Amino acid sequence: MPINKSWEQHIAVFGESGSGKTIMLSSFFGSAQEPEFIQQNLFRIVADDGGQGNKLHQNYLGMRDESRVPITDRFTSTTYNFSLKLKANSQPKKHKSPFSSVKLVWHDYPGEWFESGVKNELEAERRIETFRNLLQSDVALILIDSQRLISSPGEENLYLKSLLGNLRNTLLSLQDDIIPDGKKLEKFPRIWVFALSKCDLLPEYDVYRFRDLLIAKVAGEITELREVISSFVTGQEALSVGDDFVLLSSAQFKSDRIETRKRIGVDLMLPVASVLPLQRHLHWAETLTLPGKLSKFLISGVGAGVSLLIKYNNRLPAPFAKALLKVTPGMVDEIANLAGEALDKLQKSALQNKDYLAATIAGFQKDLENAEQANTLLRREP
Repeated sequence: MPINKSWEQHIAVFGESGSGKTIMLSSFFGSAQEPEFIQQNLFRIVADDGGQGNKLHQNYLGMRDESRVPITDRFTSTTYNFSLKLKANSQPKKHKSPFSSVKLVWHDYPGEWFESGVKNELEAERRIETFRNLLQSDVALILIDSQRLISSPGEENLYLKSLLGNLRNTLLSLQDDIIPDGKKLEKFPRIWVFALSKCDLLPEYDVYRFRDLLIAKVAGEITELREVISSFVTGQEALSVGDDFVLLSSAQFKSDRIETRKRIGVDLMLPVASVLPLQRHLHWAETLTLPGKLSKFLISGVGAGVSLLIKYNNRLPAPFAKALLKVTPGMVDEIANLAGEALDKLQKSALQNKDYLAATIAGFQKDLENAEQANTLLRREP
């Protein structure tokens, strides 16, 4: 099976207007330009479009230095491409990476299209094209706005039902345009994560309380949303909707200042976009009876990341091609669910060999572990 030369991870972000998408993206990119981020990490995050990068960095600096909240562009759908630039000479020849670049593609779906629909034919075409672009995503975030929950004490279910209903109806309205021949898709966001945005406004909430709120108030609507999403895809068993939860805060907003260093969850966007699909896709390919073509498709999408973990785990079968073509029982635990000492060992070995890409992927897994221990992330059990 050919290995992708460019490991490109896509994430789609859905949320109503004012739910914090622009601020979160600005915080994600801007904080990565801070000296301490560059010093503490083995890579830099660079915007492929310099103009986009400058705008996001400007938004971040406005929050950090002037306590100014960035202005959002209504009805504007934008795709942001970021590259991870590893330290110089980080890939010695004998440990050459199986792919040439690592990218994160961030798709922002305008919240206004959930609330008021489209106004003309041109906007309708833009909406369809926007959705087609984000079909490449493995992970989709559904933002739940803490401010809206606070504004509806005792009636949170009304807001939540409206949000999920609008998302469900939007998907249904696009279905004939996305799959006009009725042929279901292999490539479609298969991991839908619920995220509590602006969670600093609800300091009493941990990720378990957030999960319990959704289950208590809108369990039926989550099931209905999953049914609609499943109508788009082949292999409906390989789908996760509302099984993962995360708390997000782009900064701590006070009356006189914005503390950009007090972020929650934003730094998990890279690990969520890369490691979570790796784990979930391998698990599905190993445990589910899926069409052969779909099973190979799921594995190939995370092949590059798996190869890095195999290289530094002597307990796994080699060579890499054989490991991918024949997923053996227990491989998921060995590759994607390394934890604790085993994960530390993998990262240490990669660092000793100056294979910073492998060390970075292992670091992403550790970031997810730490977030779980801090009760800001809840992942579905395999």
